[in-house]
Amino acid sequence: MSVLVSFHAHPDDEVFSTGGVMRAAADAGHRVVLVTATDGAVGEFPEGILDEGEALADRRRTELEESAKILGVHRLVMLGYADSGMAGTAENANPLAFTNIDVEEAARRLADVLLEERADVVTIYDSNGGYGHPDHIQVHHVGRRAAEIADTPYVYESVVNRDHMQKLIRSNPKWTEEDASLDLSTIGLPDADITTEVDVSDYMTAKRAAMVAHATQIGDFGPFLGMTQDELRAAFGLEWFRRVRGVDGPRERSLPL
Repeated sequence: MSVLVSFHAHPDDEVFSTGGVMRAAADAGHRVVLVTATDGAVGEFPEGILDEGEALADRRRTELEESAKILGVHRLVMLGYADSGMAGTAENANPLAFTNIDVEEAARRLADVLLEERADVVTIYDSNGGYGHPDHIQVHHVGRRAAEIADTPYVYESVVNRDHMQKLIRSNPKWTEEDASLDLSTIGLPDADITTEVDVSDYMTAKRAAMVAHATQIGDFGPFLGMTQDELRAAFGLEWFRRVRGVDGPRERSLPL
C-alpha cells in the first residue's frame, strides 16, 4: 500500500484536478489523505442557502467532509488558515490570510502530516497556482517546502493543461462566453511541460457527486452539472501533473502508487 497526500487551497478544489486520482488510488487499496489550507470563508454562495446564523466556513467544512467520503479519502486535515480571497481583493491584506502566513511555519505543519503518514506522493499546485489565486500560489510554496522537510519521495504539481483548455473552450461557443474572463495564454501549463496525464474517465460519477456535495459553490459548478456525460469526460476525464521530485522518465499515465 502506498500513501497519497493531496494538498489543496480551499474546500472544493480537491474535486476538479485530483478527484479522479484520489478515487482511483483508494479503489486500488492505497491510503488517501486530503489536506486543505483554508476555511473557504470568502467564497461566494447563493443567497438563502445558509441556515440562520450559520457561517459559510462551517457549511463548507461539512461539504468537504461529504466530498472526501465520495472520493475515498481516509483522512481529512484542515489547516484552518483564513481564506485570502481572489487576487486584488481586500482580503489579501488580512495578516491571518494564508497568503501572508510564513511559509516555513505552514510547511512544518504540512510536513508533520507527510511524516505521520509516511507519504509516498504529495500533490500541490504549480508556481502560478493554476490561475494566479494567492492561496493556490501559497500552496505551491508551502507544499514544496514541506516535501523537502519530510523528504517525500514524489512531488507532483496538479496543473491545468493549457492547450487542452484552449481547444475545449474555443470549440464550444457557450463556454467561450461564460469563460471570457479567463486569460487562456497564461492559465495552467502548456502540454509540453506536463509529465503525467491520468485518464480518470471511469471515475466521473464520483467526481460529479463530489461537485454536487459542495452545494454552497453551486454557482460556480452550475454550468458543469448541466453537461452531458460526454461533455464531463471531455472536460474532467483527464487529470494532469508535472513531476517536480522523483525519478525522471517518459510521460506517465499514472502517479507512482
